[in-house]
Amino acid sequence: MDTVVSPRWLLARLYEPELVIADCRFLLSEPEAGRSAYLKDHIPGAVYLHLEEQLSAPVGKHGGRHPLPEPHEIAAVLGQAGISRDSIVVAYDDQGGAYASRLWWMLRYVGHEKVYVMDEGYSAWKTANFPVSDSQPVRIPTLYEPEVHPEMLAGIDEVRTISQEGGASSPLLIDSREPRRYEGLEEPIDSKAGHIPGAINRFWKDVLDDQGRWKDAEALKQHFADVDPGREVIVYCGSGVSACPNVLALKRAGFDKVRLYPGSWSDWISYEENAVATGIE
Repeated sequence: MDTVVSPRWLLARLYEPELVIADCRFLLSEPEAGRSAYLKDHIPGAVYLHLEEQLSAPVGKHGGRHPLPEPHEIAAVLGQAGISRDSIVVAYDDQGGAYASRLWWMLRYVGHEKVYVMDEGYSAWKTANFPVSDSQPVRIPTLYEPEVHPEMLAGIDEVRTISQEGGASSPLLIDSREPRRYEGLEEPIDSKAGHIPGAINRFWKDVLDDQGRWKDAEALKQHFADVDPGREVIVYCGSGVSACPNVLALKRAGFDKVRLYPGSWSDWISYEENAVATGIE
């Protein structure tokens, strides 16, 4: 089954007992905006998961702006939300899928396979006049037992080695940020502008079509046509969030060897000795 499901697919299964819907709406510029929007109305039965409170660890010297929680911390959040290993999880946001994809990736990281991202987002759900609610569901906490997949991660030491040594046989670094940030022309969030030397740029929003829907598998294959499908890929962004839709898109396009550098650019520049590149590679 495809990783991305339509609002109508979700509507048809809205009250299935094993279904858990996760509202992941969030704005970097206004961290409480997503929760406020959820409290106003949401898909019936949805639980709210806050990027900085549930889907990130506390910020430290290293690890980036949205550090990846430890597996047992992820498991605790999932259990508190009533998500068990048998749950079917559908995540949505209203920001093109960036935050929903973060939850999708985290669930896959701890071994959960039945997790999907709803296409188009909450606004499309409301525009279709599908049901909404302002009531918060009562979720019975459960014990989530993670089955961790460390092979999905790339750490700072490995990324540094790849950046320094490069070569066609080494993994390809893909920067998911918008081109102006990748090129170092502007940096509205982090303390340094530019990108990891050796990385190419594939802006994550380009995996969506003009209507804001996810491109299908064939279109995504064309989008990544210049990337060798047999080559290992390591994806990053500013803080390990908007890289996740690129990971999802690469998987849908048939790439098997895809990993996430969770600390991403904000972790990279926390090490003074790391080089910074600008321009286009």
